[in-house]
Amino acid sequence: MDEAPSVLRSSFGAAAAAYAEHRPDYAPAAVRWALAAAPGPRVLDLGAGTGKLTQVLVAVGADVTAVEPDAAMLAELRRRLPGVPAMTGRAEEIPLADGTVDAVLAGHSLHWFDMAVAGPEISRVLEPGGTLAGLWNVLDDRVDWVAALARVAGPAVVGPRDLLSSWRAATARAYLPPPGAPAAFDAPRRAEFVHGQRRSVASLVDALATRAGVLVMSPRERETTLSRVRAFLLDRPETVGEFDVPMLTGVLRVTRPARRSWAAD
Repeated sequence: MDEAPSVLRSSFGAAAAAYAEHRPDYAPAAVRWALAAAPGPRVLDLGAGTGKLTQVLVAVGADVTAVEPDAAMLAELRRRLPGVPAMTGRAEEIPLADGTVDAVLAGHSLHWFDMAVAGPEISRVLEPGGTLAGLWNVLDDRVDWVAALARVAGPAVVGPRDLLSSWRAATARAYLPPPGAPAAFDAPRRAEFVHGQRRSVASLVDALATRAGVLVMSPRERETTLSRVRAFLLDRPETVGEFDVPMLTGVLRVTRPARRSWAAD
C-alpha cells in the first residue's frame, strides 16, 4: 500500500476525543438500508473509530461487534459504548471466526482498506449471502454555500468522497480488489439518505479539523487552512449563529455470493 494513504489512515488517533465530539453520526435510514439485505442481525462495524456508526447500529437493533486498529479511537468507543463488544483488529486481519457475521459495515473507512487482503478477510467472516456496506457522510454541494465552502477549504479538507456530486465516482472501486484479482462481492447498489447536523462556525471548523488531510498538515498550514475556512463561514449569511449543514449519508452495498469466489478459499 502507498505510504501516503497509510499515513492518512493512521492519523486519527491523535484526535480521537475531538473526532468523537465533532464528527457526525449516520442517518438511521441509511443504516437500515445497508442492512436490509443481510441474512441476520449480526453486524461487524469494521474500522469503527470512536463508534459513530456503532451507536446507530445499536439504536436500530443490530447485534454489533466493533473492530478498530487504533488504540486511542478504540478507547473512546469503549468509553462511550461500554456494552458493545469491541476489539483491536484491522480489515486485513479480522479477529473473528469464519462465517460469524451477517453484515460488515464500514463508516468512512472502506476506502482505507487494502482490498487485496481485506476482501478475502471480509468474505471469510461473512455468512454466504451476507452484506458489505460502506457509508460516507457527504456534504450537499447542490447548495451554493456548501459548494463554495468546499472550494475555499480545498481537497485536503473536503475531498471528492465528501461531496454529493462526486462520492459515487470516488468510491466506485472501494469494495473491489486490484485489477486481475477475483471479485468477492456482487455488483453494488448505492443510495443517499438525507442527514444533517446542527452546527456553529466554531463547531464546524472543529469538525473539519478532524479530517485526515488536516491532521497530517504542519501546524502552520493547519492554522492557515482553518483560519481561511473560519473567515469564509463568518462572512456567510447562511452560517450565522446555529445552522444546519446540508448533508446526506451515502451507502455503497454489495453482497457476498452464496458460493465462495476467492481463489484462496
